[in-house]
Amino acid sequence: MIIALLLAAAPVPTAVDAENAFIRDAQKIGMWTAFRKHADRDAVMFTPQAVWVQQFLKDRKDPPKSISWRPAHSWVSCDGRTAVNTGPWFSPEGERGGFFTTVWQREKGQWHWVYDGGGPLDKSVPTPPKKAQIHPAACRGKAPGAPIIPPPPLTAKQARTTPDDTGRGQSADKTLGWDWKVDKNGGRRFRVYQWNGMRYAQVLFNDVPAPPKQ
Repeated sequence: MIIALLLAAAPVPTAVDAENAFIRDAQKIGMWTAFRKHADRDAVMFTPQAVWVQQFLKDRKDPPKSISWRPAHSWVSCDGRTAVNTGPWFSPEGERGGFFTTVWQREKGQWHWVYDGGGPLDKSVPTPPKKAQIHPAACRGKAPGAPIIPPPPLTAKQARTTPDDTGRGQSADKTLGWDWKVDKNGGRRFRVYQWNGMRYAQVLFNDVPAPPKQ
């Protein structure tokens, strides 16, 4: 009985813990193997257009060495079951290459990521602190019982091309939502909105440029 109570009282690992386990696995079992292991069945990544991860990586061999990355910020839903992590990523040689963003969802105690995207360093990327900062949504107000308010549309400058791919998701308690658009050239915009007790506030915006033409 005492052991059962202690286990019940143990803190549930966060999405930052899940991210760190993902990072460790990339070094131990191989990068793409780790991506498959930690991805949800319906997870997406970008090449630069959106692809289903489990299909795209099904037979892909791991590179000799994996990149590494570090969560710097984690925006979390009120119920603690959905989170968006972002931070810097590094080449196998340890050089900083840009930023990553991962959306995590927890079901039956297990975390899996549903969105993985990254980009080069730019002014839209938050300055990474040395220790991951967790930003929980407010657990007050009308958000849990009300339909999520759609984020405001992209500005004319942000939506300067017609997107070919779009996606959107939200936490079960509706206190954290995100959307993404990929234009025909491969540029991608990703936004995160979090309930602050009074309204939905944009807490993250990634503006990933189209890859250079080869």
